[in-house]
Amino acid sequence: MVEKYSNNISSIFPTNIKELKNSNWDYVDVILISGDAFIDHTSFGTAVIARVLHDAGYRVAVLPQPNWQDDLRDFKKFGKPRLFFGVSAGNMDSMLNHYTAGKRKRSEDAYSPGGEPGKRPDYATIEYSRILKGLYPDVPLVIGGVEASMRRFVHYDYWSNKLMPSVLESSGADLLVYGMAEKSILEIANRLNDAGQIYNCYDIRQIAYLSDFDDEISNDIVLSSYSEVLSHKNKHGENFVKIEKESNLGSNCRIIQDQKKKRLIVNPAYDVLTEAEIDRIYSLPFTRLPHPRYIGKKPIPAYEMIKDSVTMHRGCFGGCSFCTISAHQGKLVSSRSEKSILSELDYISKMPEFKGHITDLGGPSANMYQMKGINQDICDKCVRPSCIFPSVCKNLDTSHKPLIDIYEKASRIRGIKNISIGSGVRYDLAMHQTNSPEVNRINHRYLELLISKYVSGRLKVAPEHSSSKVLKTMRKNSFNTFRNFEKLFRQVNKKFGLNQQLIPYFISGHPSSTETDMAELALETKDMGFKLEQVQAFTPTPMTLATVMYYTGINPYTGKKIFVARDKTEKENQLQYFFWYKSDIRKKILNNLKKSGRKDLIDRFYGKKSAKKR
Repeated sequence: MVEKYSNNISSIFPTNIKELKNSNWDYVDVILISGDAFIDHTSFGTAVIARVLHDAGYRVAVLPQPNWQDDLRDFKKFGKPRLFFGVSAGNMDSMLNHYTAGKRKRSEDAYSPGGEPGKRPDYATIEYSRILKGLYPDVPLVIGGVEASMRRFVHYDYWSNKLMPSVLESSGADLLVYGMAEKSILEIANRLNDAGQIYNCYDIRQIAYLSDFDDEISNDIVLSSYSEVLSHKNKHGENFVKIEKESNLGSNCRIIQDQKKKRLIVNPAYDVLTEAEIDRIYSLPFTRLPHPRYIGKKPIPAYEMIKDSVTMHRGCFGGCSFCTISAHQGKLVSSRSEKSILSELDYISKMPEFKGHITDLGGPSANMYQMKGINQDICDKCVRPSCIFPSVCKNLDTSHKPLIDIYEKASRIRGIKNISIGSGVRYDLAMHQTNSPEVNRINHRYLELLISKYVSGRLKVAPEHSSSKVLKTMRKNSFNTFRNFEKLFRQVNKKFGLNQQLIPYFISGHPSSTETDMAELALETKDMGFKLEQVQAFTPTPMTLATVMYYTGINPYTGKKIFVARDKTEKENQLQYFFWYKSDIRKKILNNLKKSGRKDLIDRFYGKKSAKKR
């Protein structure tokens, strides 16, 4: 149950007319619509945007999970905002939120009270926008969040199994803000407040808009059009390479792509947030609580998971081919100051319901805090999608000392009894041997501290696969690194008298992965003594390299064809190897291996040889 100590957030961000009247407002500047429940916490995009706008003096109302299936009264309750509507599907793409990799409806929505599903429509950004444009055609409409950001170009949609035009054209919105959009959205508010016309916003960074086909194109990057990629799949892959390289380079060029009816103009992104800028955002007076409208209702699972966690940084230079983080948050890491992080921890320690356990000090990857290029000039010219794959860049400062310092100082804050790291850890980054013996010593100490002191019984890591061919497609490093880490994990546990579990994550059905690859993966982990729990089937999501390969069957960086498991049976066959130890799965695996003539694998799975005991 959501507790009653949610204080006066309703007077700051009203969600209904009663709360609006209690605020003594006679108008609203901006109305934010979200597919998620409204939680005033730094981990939720709508709350961050609301806080940034409120801090600038704007009156912000929020419509969380409005009903789109009745007479649309939720969309009408506040009337027209003075400046604009802002629409987000929520913290996840709505289709990924709704459906499994097998395209089955999920039974739970972690971003709704009680995990209740069905609180948002499919393709929520499009549906919300169409409703608003029907009701208020003259009011500027801005879309953003992960769904809009990752669907800003022509993209492959797995759930409809087709290429779709930019969500900006499909939705009828006026502007799209992509990535972490605090700067963009504030500039839009300021421009509309001063000039009142949407075209006055067209030169703002990190936004996209549609125009007629008469724009002047000079130094712009021009992509193959919607009609061209429909006819030539390989052009869709070529587009992705251009987009990714320009994003990694921090280009000042616009990216242009003709859609069905209009021309899409995507302006370059802002520079990565400085320490002062990101500190400013996280210093805003978030209550870190669900809105009072949820008092007495069932808990919101996503909130329960992160309520006592702290985000230390944004961005990820891992560049994994199946992940959208670097595409959304950027490749370069933006880190908060130590003072800012410790201040937030001190605030949490004084909250009435805090039990003393900080569940995470992390970010997209837990151990990239304060990491950047040693020589920034080299980074400014680099188009590598990953600073870790195929090897750790020599220009990358991988010292974990800032992390160690934060962990130790955080542990001394009164009221904090223990800290565990919930974000994924790039063990390959921490285990990398640099040319500096001092850095190597620090990083080994970090791993020992992490395992001995900051694991809540189970440490989750993501080797993802064992096949060198598949790992290369994933942009992940050798499985040998995981073997070495698993050995270190056992050694540290023994040294400190601990009995903790290592929980590895793996993916089946990723482009280039075959059924034999999955059998080999299952055997590798079986021989290491694992019975896998944290596994998933690959789900193609917009704007990832893996999704482009899934759709085209080609690696766009090499031009070579790769195997892709698209058939439902093939996908299920790959997934089942994770559960070789279950009696109901054993018969299926035996039948498949017999058909493929792999008696050698049958003997390794179910022969007399047993898995190693740890």
